[in-house]
Amino acid sequence: MTPKSNSSILGVALWLVQIILAAAFGMAGFMKITQPIVELAEAGMTFVNTFPSIAVRLIGVIEIMGALGLILPAALRIKPVLTPLAALGFALIMLFAALYHLLHQESILPNLVLFFASLFVVWGRFVSVPVKIK
Repeated sequence: MTPKSNSSILGVALWLVQIILAAAFGMAGFMKITQPIVELAEAGMTFVNTFPSIAVRLIGVIEIMGALGLILPAALRIKPVLTPLAALGFALIMLFAALYHLLHQESILPNLVLFFASLFVVWGRFVSVPVKIK
């Protein structure tokens, strides 16, 4: 394989991961801003029982904004550096979420998957296949 085909394969992989992350965080954020706190707790989001409801809603808004940040800047080629920055924000959120779940003796596997997927986008869009402005 040529270096050009390797970068195009990596570019496709990055877009797929960005779309999956945007869908995951976008849906989670939408749930946090639209569902009653009790229903979120019943759905397995146990942290909502220990955080103020306004914080849960704010986390939801941040997740939706970050999901848009994973896609729109790169797709529109307007300030594409915002895409890896959004992924870096999600990596940090997942790091803190994992710490919270560890302290509460809960599984951190979903947090780790999202953390490493976010880091892949950070690396890919900052270092390997940055989106260029045309």
